[in-house]
Amino acid sequence: MSETLERVVTKNTAGPTDGHRTSKRPWTQLDALEMESIFILREVAAECSNIALLFSGGKDSAVVLRLAEKAFFPEPLPLTLLHVDTEHNFPEVIDFRDRLVAERGHKLVVRSVGDSIRSGRVRLRHPDEPRNPHQSVTLLDAIAEFGFDACIGGARRDEEKARAKERVFSFRDEFGQWDPKNQRPELWSLYNGRVHRGENIRVFPISNWTELDVWQYILREEIALPEIYFSHVRPVIRRGSALVPVTPLTQPRDGETVEELPVRFRTVGDITCTAPVASQAATVEEVILETMETRLTERGATRLDDQTNEAAMELRKREGYF
Repeated sequence: MSETLERVVTKNTAGPTDGHRTSKRPWTQLDALEMESIFILREVAAECSNIALLFSGGKDSAVVLRLAEKAFFPEPLPLTLLHVDTEHNFPEVIDFRDRLVAERGHKLVVRSVGDSIRSGRVRLRHPDEPRNPHQSVTLLDAIAEFGFDACIGGARRDEEKARAKERVFSFRDEFGQWDPKNQRPELWSLYNGRVHRGENIRVFPISNWTELDVWQYILREEIALPEIYFSHVRPVIRRGSALVPVTPLTQPRDGETVEELPVRFRTVGDITCTAPVASQAATVEEVILETMETRLTERGATRLDDQTNEAAMELRKREGYF
């Protein structure tokens, strides 16, 4: 564990996370959210034997990783980091992922949608089709390959409607599928992690967090992020209400004009369906102020695939998506 991480974990673990008020810092809503998430992480570690933490290098997975490090500190993480890579990710995010894992000494497994395509497990209708919907196949193959009985994800209920329907411990059957009408009850923070061979649980420890909570926690915990989360000048084109980054995968169409604008990304994913927002926010504090003022949801403003089909996420989740 790096000296910076150990300092932050030690500073912020004593007191709120353990239930003992040993520091002078006043109790906050963020402390309550942190305690709940750490409790959930410890519950899944107690109930499941082979756990993956879905880690993309994005802000939500970075927060979940910090929570896991605090939950099990000073012991090594009792889980494997798993990234389902579309091979269309922003290079800044992949570089950040690899640096962070190397610094912390965590175990990372990467499985690629590109490999699923090349092996014939995934077939695209056309070469330019976004690969996000096809991550389900690669994820389910990885779960079967390693025998994971639980996968921890960074989904939040404020992102979009389908994620708001899920339990914290969300059951997947032997086919990796999710039935939103047949979910296990969760009363008084009691979670049922029982699974049979071939089944698994998806666990979402920051379900009750908002985008603003995540950014405030990033500020408090001094969590590093890929630089594209902050304002930078990038060539973009205007396509409907969205700004589309100009990349080798997303080229201007006839009649579209390339502009150089200061932008940042609220979420990072497949380049072909992830849009930035116009922004001058270059620091975490400035991002927090912007987040407090915005009226657009994170995915609604920046995910082109979700904008075109409101039911897209629920359909993917039924098939095994995160």
